[in-house]
Amino acid sequence: MGTVLVTGGSGFIGSTIASAYARTGRPVRVIDKQRGPLREGISFEKLDLTNYPAVEHACREVETVIHCASLVQTRNNARDAVWATNFGGTQNVIAACREQDVARLIYVSSASVVYDGRDVEDGDESLPYATAAPSVYVESKIAAEKAVLDFAAEGTTRACALRPHLVFGPGDNRLIPNFLARRGRMREIGNRSHLSDFLYIDNFVDAVQAADARMADDSAISGEAFFITNGEPLAFFEFVERVLAAIDHPAILGRVPSWVAYLAATIVEFYYQLMSREIIPEDGVSRFAIRYLTTHHYFCSKKAQKMLNWRPRIPIDVGIERTAEYLRTSQVGNPS
Repeated sequence: MGTVLVTGGSGFIGSTIASAYARTGRPVRVIDKQRGPLREGISFEKLDLTNYPAVEHACREVETVIHCASLVQTRNNARDAVWATNFGGTQNVIAACREQDVARLIYVSSASVVYDGRDVEDGDESLPYATAAPSVYVESKIAAEKAVLDFAAEGTTRACALRPHLVFGPGDNRLIPNFLARRGRMREIGNRSHLSDFLYIDNFVDAVQAADARMADDSAISGEAFFITNGEPLAFFEFVERVLAAIDHPAILGRVPSWVAYLAATIVEFYYQLMSREIIPEDGVSRFAIRYLTTHHYFCSKKAQKMLNWRPRIPIDVGIERTAEYLRTSQVGNPS
């Protein structure tokens, strides 16, 4: 029942994890660059992960760190900022865990760490890290995950990495809002021959808590990485269509050839590389995103099911309906 620290705890995934732990009665501490809506009883501290003294102070008297914070930037501009947060911030979290004798560290990684732009079908943890990572985000997440698993080998803090893929649910502020912003004018990219994994947020929260509990009991979990998915791969635009239908919004209007979309994304990305070193909000217009839409990328979670004693309990259809219910009553689903 020791304190849980959630980095990036104001975001969609982090705040949902923090709330779930708070409901169990464990003290919860959130750190983030900005404050978001948090459940009553959760303490908040505003800080930047690149500030090691602040991170080290936040880890005092903490039993479990859930490291969610990262910058998602699938274009290749702002490389220094992405590396500083995703890798440098993770190094600071590791050093703070070491200094403060934190018992357990769970790193929220990404299934993208094995994705090099080619098809991944029912991929498992035997896949090597991508050697031709298609974005700075993937490069930095690979380096950060490696650092966490290497740290686990020291034996002072038990640590593992969870690799979710396209997490959605109530409170999502990135995936679904991006395509809702295009309602009434959305075009499908390529065709529906390629499948993708999706993960309902409650299933991921269950996996985080299962990893925490299992590492407390079994040191063999430490140093391992796990794919976490719903195990129900769909074509990306089939998923989009289901969400749109559930909230009675306009369907997809037509199709754009994948080569046209990739060319457009290349031009946009080149423009941003020339004109901006700042983080640009994700809008799905990047070479990385287009490749994702036009290749298979779904994964096997049998290792997590066996070693973490975890199962996805919310089917994707139920997850879509719960998300739709949230969207129907929120500003996200009904903008003014």
